[in-house]
Amino acid sequence: MVDLVVFNKPYGVLSQFLDHDGHIGLKRYLNIPNIYPMGRLDHDSEGLLLLSSDGALKTQITHPKYKIEKTYLVQVEGQITSSAISALSTGVLLKDGITRPAKAKEISEPKLWERNPPIRTRKKLPTSWIELRIHEGKNRQIRRMTADVGFPTLRLIRISVGPWGLKNIVPGEYRYEKVNLPQKNSRT
Repeated sequence: MVDLVVFNKPYGVLSQFLDHDGHIGLKRYLNIPNIYPMGRLDHDSEGLLLLSSDGALKTQITHPKYKIEKTYLVQVEGQITSSAISALSTGVLLKDGITRPAKAKEISEPKLWERNPPIRTRKKLPTSWIELRIHEGKNRQIRRMTADVGFPTLRLIRISVGPWGLKNIVPGEYRYEKVNLPQKNSRT
């Protein structure tokens, strides 16, 4: 069994321990030796960040061959359309290639913590929410996908990675979990 840290990364915090370019790092929230982020969230994204000291676990969670599903709640500018949802679901052509099909659907506004600072809004332009589930992790992928279909991302929150979710962890807080790694086959 290995230890896994399930952390709710606040807006504006980097997915690294050291502060950089005016942004604070994880050391302000996690005083746990020898753990490292598994994957990343940009400083302007919020939500689930997994950390561990175990390299095998990191590989099983982050390597594309394992196709671990990541779920995001995304607030976009404008009223999302069925054609945009369809495009997100079939794959979007970005500069670095086409994305794999996502599971995309419009959702009601979720009950979430307040973001500090609040998102920018335009009085004459509505916002809407979608849930996106992906199996890959291109740089700023969700933001680029929603912008490409005409609905820029205003707020992005990762709520789960595979079987791990936030489960009432408030921003800046974490919990420990024990994880059983599959045993490697040994030849005798």
